[in-house]
Amino acid sequence: MKNTIRVDRAIKNITQAKLAELVQVSRQTINAIELGKYIPSTVLALKIAQVFEKKVDDIFQLEDKDLA
Repeated sequence: MKNTIRVDRAIKNITQAKLAELVQVSRQTINAIELGKYIPSTVLALKIAQVFEKKVDDIFQLEDKDLA
């Protein structure tokens, strides 16, 4: 699953640590999501979208490999 979290953080000037604090997870979790190593729960995806004032599907996009 691709995502735009790194770009969205840069636009809002938010560090991984600050985003993690805002959505109540560890910085390592945010890093893993950005790298595509971890797929967030629906609740976490909604929290991240709320921080960036975007829809979930504007931040997270399925890749072909996710559909198989």
